[in-house]
Amino acid sequence: MVLAPDPIAEAGGPDHLLHLVQEDLGDCRRCKLSEGRNHIVFGEGDPQARLVFVGEAPGGEEDRKGRPFVGSAGQLLTKMIGAMGLHRDQVYICNVIKCRPPNNRDPEMDEVVACEPFLIRQLEVIRPEVIIAMGRVAAQTLLRVKTPITRLRGRWTRYHGIRLMPTFHPAYLLRNPQAKREVWADLKQVMAELDLAVPPRQR
Repeated sequence: MVLAPDPIAEAGGPDHLLHLVQEDLGDCRRCKLSEGRNHIVFGEGDPQARLVFVGEAPGGEEDRKGRPFVGSAGQLLTKMIGAMGLHRDQVYICNVIKCRPPNNRDPEMDEVVACEPFLIRQLEVIRPEVIIAMGRVAAQTLLRVKTPITRLRGRWTRYHGIRLMPTFHPAYLLRNPQAKREVWADLKQVMAELDLAVPPRQR
């Protein structure tokens, strides 16, 4: 399925359109996760980004601050983005689920069904060239598969017509730093797709 043209595309630029999506999300009560959250974590970054990073759901620090990937895993993600020769404000970062699940458990299907339409609308506005799905839950949820992330990562696929690269979640890398080599290989594939030069210190 290819993303359809956004029906509100003539209402303003991408920044304004993302704001409209966020307004529509509102003080969301569409699923039970609203009962325990502190903040909805909508997403942040360049509304015209060529590259979007998608995680599974906010963690504790993200729930407290209302921003995606600001904890220890987020700090590592920032370094990963920098290794690609980019800055956080040049990409867009969001999650499949906008509210933190209790105890950071995996999102449940009814929660995905309630929340994923807003991710799709975000992507309709941004229209990135590439999505990086970070971690098992994000990749399996977006692709509607049960394939282990060890088999998904490093292999190109598509999500609503957009090129998608699954890779390990930064939180996994904090626990398993030896996997950084594999993730770097995945990121280099993305860089080649986007025609980004590898910084000399990273070659």
